[in-house]
Amino acid sequence: MRAEKVKLMKNKARLFESIIHGIFLVLGLMTVGCVLLITVYLVISGIPAIREIGLGRFLFGRVWVSTAAQPQYGILPFILTSVYGTAGAMLIGVPVGFLTAVYLAKLAPRRIKAVLSAAISLLAGIPSVVYGLVGMLILVPGIRKVFSVPDGASLLAAMIVLAVMILPSIVKVSMTALEAVPREYEDASLALGATPVETYFRVSVTAAKSGIAAAVVLGVGRAIGEAMAVMMVSGNVPNMPKLFESVRFLTTAVASEMSYSSGLQRQALFSIALVLFLFIMLINALLNFFLKRSKEG
Repeated sequence: MRAEKVKLMKNKARLFESIIHGIFLVLGLMTVGCVLLITVYLVISGIPAIREIGLGRFLFGRVWVSTAAQPQYGILPFILTSVYGTAGAMLIGVPVGFLTAVYLAKLAPRRIKAVLSAAISLLAGIPSVVYGLVGMLILVPGIRKVFSVPDGASLLAAMIVLAVMILPSIVKVSMTALEAVPREYEDASLALGATPVETYFRVSVTAAKSGIAAAVVLGVGRAIGEAMAVMMVSGNVPNMPKLFESVRFLTTAVASEMSYSSGLQRQALFSIALVLFLFIMLINALLNFFLKRSKEG
């Protein structure tokens, strides 16, 4: 009798596990399916404009005048602006976020860590339009006064705003990676005569490099995909990128014209979205490739 009850309980447990496994499988397939649907939709919607305009003229054209009598659809300024803006934001944000994460994970007293962690979490919850508004009211006039330029809405302003916006992702993920490093690694380093700071940067950071790299990947994705805040501080003008001139990103090009677009202009905007999608996938693939190589090495 008892054996039958045990067998029945085991069968119920297996059935429950099978159901849960099936639910997780369906959810995973739904996620993959959403990515595939987005990819197919962008390809179907974006290819016609590229075919009509010409791939070379579309990707390497320097002029974008989509509403003129003789429209031109060159997105090279948008591509270069997105590349420069993202690179500049990472150059500013990654060192600040990384050092902040090391300080909070390893050096900060508990009270300071609690206060700063809460502030960083709050920073992550602020809507992008608020970042753009603060940048437009404070940062843009500040750049105009400090650098004596006609207009502070520029690539530099966009870089600074993006650098601030990616900080929470970099700090939080890097902190989690650093706090997961086994204490034995640090104890062994200290026992060999290394100072605490040397231990944290040479042992803990090295052990947590995969998590820190993941934080950088998240930061890159956030910087490339941002639209509203960038639109408010960059000037949103389709110029070739210069540090103190108004520019337009790939994301803002789509967001600013989609509401009134039609015909070939609308198709060209979908083509920009396709280029942006492929651009993000390429960057993530490259970062993951170098991360795997560093692990194997």
